[in-house]
Amino acid sequence: MTSTQDRPETTEGGQDTSLLQERTVRIRRRLERLIGIAATEGNALVPLRNGDAIFAGMLGAIRAAEHTVDMMTFVYWKGDIAREFAQALAERARAGVRVRLLLDGFGSRLIETEQLEAMEQAGVDVAWFRRPLGLSPLKQNHRCHRKVLVVDEEAAFTGGVGIAEEWCGDARNPGEWRDTHVEVRGPAVDGIAAAFAQNWAECNDKLFDDRDRFVEHRPQGDAIVQVVRGSASFGWQDMQTLIRVMIESAEERFRLATAYFSPDAYFIELLCAAARRGVEVEIVLPGPHTDKRVCQLAGQHFYEDLLACGVKIYQYQPTMMHAKVITVDRIAALIGSTNFNRRSLDHDEEVMLAVLDQEFTATLDEHFAADVAVSEPIKPGRWKRRSLAQRARELAVQPIRRFL
Repeated sequence: MTSTQDRPETTEGGQDTSLLQERTVRIRRRLERLIGIAATEGNALVPLRNGDAIFAGMLGAIRAAEHTVDMMTFVYWKGDIAREFAQALAERARAGVRVRLLLDGFGSRLIETEQLEAMEQAGVDVAWFRRPLGLSPLKQNHRCHRKVLVVDEEAAFTGGVGIAEEWCGDARNPGEWRDTHVEVRGPAVDGIAAAFAQNWAECNDKLFDDRDRFVEHRPQGDAIVQVVRGSASFGWQDMQTLIRVMIESAEERFRLATAYFSPDAYFIELLCAAARRGVEVEIVLPGPHTDKRVCQLAGQHFYEDLLACGVKIYQYQPTMMHAKVITVDRIAALIGSTNFNRRSLDHDEEVMLAVLDQEFTATLDEHFAADVAVSEPIKPGRWKRRSLAQRARELAVQPIRRFL
């Protein structure tokens, strides 16, 4: 007879904690060895769901800054939230805080001139990443899609949101996009700061000054975090390796929420192979409120193959789904700026956090379940009978899939 003392310790879901620990160590070593970036321990992470929580966290951190603010974004458009960020950054610059703002030359081209001038006059150091004018066609196709905010070298934010009205609110209607960001404290802040520094160095002669303190990070929590930077180049990229490791490491469940789903056939086969070996593969994608119909069509070309393998696909109904989140086996998560498309994996500057933490992953899984509850499943039989016009549209965008 087995005594209570002899029974393995289990989680609330009844899983053996020693088994989960083994899986955690295995994924960590795979990521560290195959990507070549050491993970850091002692991090605290706060998942932020939708604009109300995300913008409150970011603006609160900016307004409390005492030394430095480094921010970069792909999208900086118009509206009240754009002005609120401009005012917060300008106020800190006037107070003597060093404030640097890096804007993508294409994604942020709609920023209001008066907001830009107000920040610069206040002392904000504004730089542009690869403005289209005068660039070669090759460089124009490689954008800075990273979203990073680092405050006083101690707190960092990254994820999917841009600075625009579309992200305000709580995904209650089509005008309030669904997205996820994360606040990070601990040693992983350095990796996020490095993502900013890498792109800032291309645009500015001065990489650091006497206001950079290069602080030592004390443990803030229990999360293990690896910060992976994706950069435009030729050949296989770290971001592709990161996602491949996560798919091939999944043993029970692989969940993906992404704004733009347009991978190549290789990654479709990776997902199918996971499903065939018994992994529950679930994907939440934009539905009727997608902002890029062409990209949606490119991904829909693969729905039939995925469904035939047992992959579950859901289309989010309330608004635009803009999150970029992956969870694996209740123990690991990816969160950052990377979409599951060729543009993110091949062409753009991206940053992604690989997080090994059961509590953090559980929260993201709760968010995923809530998203599924308001999504429509793609039913295999019905999708197979889709119209010839739909099939023709899917085929028509295939030649440009690598640019989407």
